[in-house]
Amino acid sequence: MSTGAVTTVGVVGAGVMGVGVAHNLAQYGYGAIVVDLDEEILRRAAEQIRAGNRMARLLGSEAPQADLDRIRFTTDDRDLAEADFVVENITEKWELKREVYPRLDRLCRPEVVFAANTSAISITRLAGLTDRPDRVLGMHFMNPVPMKPAVEVIRGWHTSAETLDTARALLTGMGKQAIVVADAPGFVSNRVLMLTVNEAIYLVQDQVASAAEVDRIFKSCFGHPMGPLETADLIGLDTILQSVEVLHDSFADSKYRPCPLLKRMVDAGLHGRKSGQGFYTYR
Repeated sequence: MSTGAVTTVGVVGAGVMGVGVAHNLAQYGYGAIVVDLDEEILRRAAEQIRAGNRMARLLGSEAPQADLDRIRFTTDDRDLAEADFVVENITEKWELKREVYPRLDRLCRPEVVFAANTSAISITRLAGLTDRPDRVLGMHFMNPVPMKPAVEVIRGWHTSAETLDTARALLTGMGKQAIVVADAPGFVSNRVLMLTVNEAIYLVQDQVASAAEVDRIFKSCFGHPMGPLETADLIGLDTILQSVEVLHDSFADSKYRPCPLLKRMVDAGLHGRKSGQGFYTYR
């Protein structure tokens, strides 16, 4: 059950990651206020959490069930005034995120911590959009959120020790371990993972191996539960492209140049699991 001062968490964005965060919060007794612009997106988010509960029961999972009564779905971001902590999960685009943080700053109480669920965007830069830079940090959740035991927590330039303690306490209450790293493009996980995924896509483009063969080598030879291209489909190829572009722009290093095949697949709407087609078919 939830512990400490945080009892209600605002979840901004009801996409794949926002749904996972809200589900995980409700599993462990926290209240969640899930905000999105679209009623249909919120309806689908609620159904995905219900489906997750049903699947867990069918599989006999020992994980706690998400209590949907603890989750409020709303298109009115003014409801975030009731939150003790906010996790932002919108698309990995600076031009979108920079509109969100000044508004959160106005809506939320001064002591409320903001956590950016981002895989690559600078926490220090986001914090600079607020009047509380010491209470902004990164929380890079992995997908599927309820099943992952750890979270990459990013310390911005101004992030205080008290803010880190608050974040650790929340994550512990969600059944997760916090691994704290410094603020740098891609942090640890995506600086390595995105380069690996991008290079795996080059292998397919260059006809060195098929997607299935690439993944099979990583699973059979290295014991990975998923290959890099299966992982790309799970994350979303559009998100992969955005993350690689952030790395390329940040480091100005050609090794992060997005693979042309990745760009074409994103342009074609082949975004992976969420679109039904990526390197594999999910329909």
